[in-house]
Amino acid sequence: MQSTDDLAASRYARMRWNTPLSEEHAALLLQRLDVRPGARVLDLGCGWGELLLRAVAAGGVAPVATRGVGVDTDDAALARGRRLAAGRSLNRHVAFVMGEAAAWQEPADRVLCIGAAHAFGGTGAALDALATVVRPGGRLLFGEAYWERPPTTEVEQIFGTEVTDLPGLVEAARERGWRVLHVSTADQREWDDFESTWLAGRQEWLLRYPEDPRAAGVRAELDDRLRQYVGGYRGVIGLAYLVLGR
Repeated sequence: MQSTDDLAASRYARMRWNTPLSEEHAALLLQRLDVRPGARVLDLGCGWGELLLRAVAAGGVAPVATRGVGVDTDDAALARGRRLAAGRSLNRHVAFVMGEAAAWQEPADRVLCIGAAHAFGGTGAALDALATVVRPGGRLLFGEAYWERPPTTEVEQIFGTEVTDLPGLVEAARERGWRVLHVSTADQREWDDFESTWLAGRQEWLLRYPEDPRAAGVRAELDDRLRQYVGGYRGVIGLAYLVLGR
């Protein structure tokens, strides 16, 4: 059934990357990450690897090629990443690997881990583990949630009790031997765009296939997410981007 195929493809269709991040902010983070020619770039929990591809392109492929590896457990996202890499002639320089982020051991000069700390068992465990895959003198781009305002019980249940405030997040990195080279946070427009595009592909599917037998379930899921966002965690949960070195 065509609408079923369209539904699967629509989930992340309108998202540039699966994190609240603008083009301008992404460019700033890549500048701070300072990818050098010939560097090895690793993205743990990469999804479809849009930021990884841009990091490799920023490092350049001549005269010494920058190379990248993206690791994730989502086969569809990895396939999308491979298509993107091929479309930009980066398929010989970037590999997408099915695997658990926490199991990866091969070190790299520049490491990205955005919204994937849970794969390691939480923020502290991730910061400890990532120290073993960042080469000496390397840098880590670490994206993690924090509380902008004290959450309600309902919001805390969504995101978990380990989330801390921004000073606590920065201190967690510093206590583990990381030097904090850059701090920035997602602004409200970035969050609104992230939440809207997370919904958008399937909202469009609903408009095309309102009578599909799956429509009621999809409609309920999207409506619940929208209510949770605008009535619950909008302006409460934040996302920090830390560029760390050691």
